[in-house]
Amino acid sequence: MTDTRPESPATDHLNALFAQALSQRPAQGAPALRTVPAQVSPVGLPDSAVTVPDIAAPSVLPVGHEVLAELRSRASVKIGEAAGADASMTEQDRRQRGQSIIMQVVSEWATKYAASGQDLTPAQERAVREAVFDELFRAGRLQPLLDDPYVENIIIYGDKVRVDYADRPTRTWDPIAKTDRDLINLINHLARMQGQGERALTPATPNLNLRLADGSRLAASAYITPRPSIVIRRHRTRGQGLDDLVRWGTIDASLAHFLRAAVKGRKNILVVGSQGVGKTSLLRAMAREIPRHERVGTLESEYELHLHEDSEGPEVVAYEGRESNGERGPDGRLQGELTLSDLFPQLLRMSLRRVIVGEVRSKEVVPMLHAMNEGEGGSMATLHARSPQLSIERLATLCLEAGIGMTEPLAYRLIAQAVDFVVYVRLVDETELVGPDGKPGRKHRFVSHVMEITGVGEGGRPSHQMVFAPREQDGRREPRAVPHGNISQSCVEDLIRAGLDRSILQRPWGSWGAPLETVVPL
Repeated sequence: MTDTRPESPATDHLNALFAQALSQRPAQGAPALRTVPAQVSPVGLPDSAVTVPDIAAPSVLPVGHEVLAELRSRASVKIGEAAGADASMTEQDRRQRGQSIIMQVVSEWATKYAASGQDLTPAQERAVREAVFDELFRAGRLQPLLDDPYVENIIIYGDKVRVDYADRPTRTWDPIAKTDRDLINLINHLARMQGQGERALTPATPNLNLRLADGSRLAASAYITPRPSIVIRRHRTRGQGLDDLVRWGTIDASLAHFLRAAVKGRKNILVVGSQGVGKTSLLRAMAREIPRHERVGTLESEYELHLHEDSEGPEVVAYEGRESNGERGPDGRLQGELTLSDLFPQLLRMSLRRVIVGEVRSKEVVPMLHAMNEGEGGSMATLHARSPQLSIERLATLCLEAGIGMTEPLAYRLIAQAVDFVVYVRLVDETELVGPDGKPGRKHRFVSHVMEITGVGEGGRPSHQMVFAPREQDGRREPRAVPHGNISQSCVEDLIRAGLDRSILQRPWGSWGAPLETVVPL
């Protein structure tokens, strides 16, 4: 947040604050500002992630946040003056100029303080500069967590902060802001920085959803909760393909081959599972298999797929929903709001060959199923469901809740005609467990089922069969998806024309080279 208060003359007070900060050791057990990630297996994190720092040398901020506030105020005034003197200054120019001003302000202050007899080390001075820059141009105290590639979720409730990691148990964290008001200001600052100016956390709009620059999704509520409540879900990977998912253990080579043929064979696919299992990552990887010459439309509440930014993917027309300004029109609708169902008709006019819905949550389910049923095929979406079978019931429920008078038999018929495959992703979290050998457990994400919808079955409900599923035989148990040989003849013929090697469906244990190593057998 930019603070334009005039420079404080209380230099002695600032130096006293810093002297006090240097003289105090961090509280025993308190987390450092920049937590050092522990090692994680290649299955848990892609090779493209940053190198894990030396755990013996964490980067700890040497000053209190009161000192940072004073330095931020000084730098903010100078940055404002520089921007006012040059009307042509772009945001990038402002950041570069700000970085130079921050370096000058911190250097001058550190020099004055050195006269008191205690010098900053180069690392300490650099940490202070980075923290001031984060306060002015990035996410403030949130930034170290957003920079950590091992962080999966950041959960904030007032001054209580919890962090979920990919490679170790959940940990608590220092407060992100001094007061609830400061926390709300920080969230609104993030909304402005992302160019989503119509989104703000206010009494008129007490719920806020937005995407951050790194692709993370932020959901916040205030004024309707006792304290501000924020959840940030990280997308640690964005440029991965099916081969990367094989390397990480999400799927094996046999299933990757099958999914590649299903995409190229223009089959309609739903990726289902609970929250945080990796549905979006799998959908993104499959979408990268769409031929580059095809024109694809994506529909999301907040951009998470980022297919329109992928130079190796197909031609993409990306639509993003828009939140309201909190006011209601004469018809009772929220003014300015554009839901996914509002955007769907326009999307379908864009000469598209496929439609991809980031997440089906509401009445957009009906136009999505119609698009799957009426188009050339090859559309995809994600859906929250606890099992592949329950995804059918979930779709039917959403159709009935759409408010268009759809009946249950019609909903089931539409689903049976529209969906070809349901891919179920499972998460097993063992980060709180320790194995007999003393090694800590980790999170396992993998596809456990691929279910084919084979048409309208008994009682008018969609019939289905498992093409890939877990297997237990001759004392061996494989919880990950392996071929079961069940697939309709018409479907397999389409996939063979798209490049499927039918022999992979005859491999009872797929292409898994080793059993899944878990603390507790699955």
